[in-house]
Amino acid sequence: MQHTSPSASAALSDEQGLMLAQLIRQWGQELGLAQIGITDTDLSDAEPELLAWLDRGYHGEMDYMAKHGTKRSRPTELVPGTLRILSARMNYLAEAPAQTRARMHTPGLAMISRYALGRDYHKVVKQRLEQLARRMQDWLAQHGLDHQYRVFTDSAPVLEVQLARKAGVGWRGKHTLLLNREAGSYFFLGEIFTTLPLPVDAPVRNHCGQCQACMDVCPTQAIVAPYQVDARRCISYLTIELHGAIPEPLRPLIGNRVYGCDDCQLFCPWNRFAQLSSEPDFKIRHGLDQASLCELFSWDETTFLQRMAGSAIYRIGHERWLRNLAVGLGNAVSSSEVIAALQQRLGHPSSLVREHVVWALKQHGAL
Repeated sequence: MQHTSPSASAALSDEQGLMLAQLIRQWGQELGLAQIGITDTDLSDAEPELLAWLDRGYHGEMDYMAKHGTKRSRPTELVPGTLRILSARMNYLAEAPAQTRARMHTPGLAMISRYALGRDYHKVVKQRLEQLARRMQDWLAQHGLDHQYRVFTDSAPVLEVQLARKAGVGWRGKHTLLLNREAGSYFFLGEIFTTLPLPVDAPVRNHCGQCQACMDVCPTQAIVAPYQVDARRCISYLTIELHGAIPEPLRPLIGNRVYGCDDCQLFCPWNRFAQLSSEPDFKIRHGLDQASLCELFSWDETTFLQRMAGSAIYRIGHERWLRNLAVGLGNAVSSSEVIAALQQRLGHPSSLVREHVVWALKQHGAL
């Protein structure tokens, strides 16, 4: 957060605002950001939906969602003095969706959400947004102006998709992710909250129409209605956010998805236009796109920590990593290799791991 006099930013003229908005988009492209939109702070239309979602308990164990409550839908409560929000997207795709679909049912393969195959996006996107904010600061200083700002990337109570929708970056799909006509949905979002009275962009039209491919293909039917996801059934929630045991009825539906799930994106028609990222940090690391369940399950904690350093996967820890892989192995085609891998973890010190290993072995009739 840059602390300065709010009156300084208020002196920005309309002409300067238009010029700066144009420069922001230019600088954003130079920094690897695919698109930037600008919106005001009014999310009153989104607030009733947020509260209804929380009331239904669809957030599961994500207590922070309920804890922050309306702060998500009231940006000025999060950062007082904010007048505009810059919403940016950054492409992350390292391989075409058609390639992923072709290999997703390969026997024994571990499926990891495409966003997690490279380095942790939080640091990468936030760093670029900080650089952008500093360029804004430098330009303002040349004109005797200044602003207060804060940068976020999935790191605070922010309704990122709704802000991006208002800023014209895309529209909210029925799977609740943001969609863009030129880029599908394979991108990260980040924001700059600023005290500058910049000109705002108009939202774009929703282009989902009657399509409900994302709803039909969801393995656990977590998209309970258009634009409503019950996180408690979502594989991304079950393999990343959930700390305890994965509900037994849902385990067979998870298949070989061991960290997140991309099915609602993989089968979305708009992702025919998904753009590959040129960002080196998002390139696939450690062969994670082709790693087998048995190989990953063999990693001890030291190996996991070393290989996953700098990855979004690191935060779930080795215990939940093994939990997820045990489920994947339970759903795999029976083989001596699969059963032997599971048996080696029967004595694991974690009761969580042991529970899922026992379940997996029973799936193969090996217990």
